[in-house]
Amino acid sequence: MLPRFPSKLSLASLPSPLRPLSRLSAHIGGPRIWLKSDDLSGSTLSGNKVRKLEFTLAAALEAGCDTLITCGGLQSNHCRATAILAARLGLKVHLILRGDPPDHLDGNHLLDALVGAQISIYPAKQYHHELDALFEHWQQHYQNLGSKVWCVPTGASDGWGLWGYLNASIELQNDFERHGIEPEYVICATGSGGTQAGLSLGFALQQTSTQVLGMAVCDDAAYFKNKAEHDIREWAALLDRDDYARCAPALENLNVQTNDAYIGPGYARAYPEALETIKLLARLEGEILDPVYTGKAFYGMLNEIKKGSFEHCSDLVFVHTGGIFGVFPFRDELQRTLNQNALFTGVENA
Repeated sequence: MLPRFPSKLSLASLPSPLRPLSRLSAHIGGPRIWLKSDDLSGSTLSGNKVRKLEFTLAAALEAGCDTLITCGGLQSNHCRATAILAARLGLKVHLILRGDPPDHLDGNHLLDALVGAQISIYPAKQYHHELDALFEHWQQHYQNLGSKVWCVPTGASDGWGLWGYLNASIELQNDFERHGIEPEYVICATGSGGTQAGLSLGFALQQTSTQVLGMAVCDDAAYFKNKAEHDIREWAALLDRDDYARCAPALENLNVQTNDAYIGPGYARAYPEALETIKLLARLEGEILDPVYTGKAFYGMLNEIKKGSFEHCSDLVFVHTGGIFGVFPFRDELQRTLNQNALFTGVENA
């Protein structure tokens, strides 16, 4: 039931590894936990955004575009990946960022500036209320300069970007066959929704028993259901008639599952249990999560295991979507965690 794929660029280091987290699984109990390391998709490009941008930027280049405009928070992993790829491909890029101008460059924002992205920072209220108008303003600006613009939405989460994690679902299925496992769930952090939507669609098209669970870091479950359905409609509109007919049965019965209980005080706002989870995985497995996305999602997964939500499961796969450069702006919160006894994990300080 898989459709024919459009052109893509080879920008990520794929396939990414899948490995069991044996020490963590023994420590927590319950199902065996596996890690799909999409944080290793590249060095400075690390994370889930690169898979999406392989398809998005291929479409932009085929359309003859020479300028990219995209948006996100001040520490957006997506904006950093887009800026670096634009430099690699010889494209201009303009980032519309949400937040307050910082006292100094740090994390993803530092890398954005280092590769020469044009950056405009807007207060959160203006950003949320005027984002469409800001895109239109800067698109017109570059068109007046003679450039051809491709606008990339938040997280590259749209019909084009969805191809990236549809493709990843095929890679994961190959991983499962190689390791001899049939995971009941693949779990990922969900923020702009494209990774969750692409994986959900991909496993449905392959008619596997594996379900996808998005752990929300913002918004609620109803939002992500609507967002996934919207992105999948955009994706379906890119198909020709034969491919659409082949995929239609899977689209009709698609199940988008989201747990919105672990957002905490808000998007990009850390909380102690997520920070303790970051410390736990770092010390037991040498894997680094981030406080904005993967730390919250991984904590949510572990807490649901402790609650018995996955007692019927033998294997769970967590997709590590990256975010390493977003760790450093949280240095103060992480330092306090390192100076305290563990709250959630019971792991002692060395």
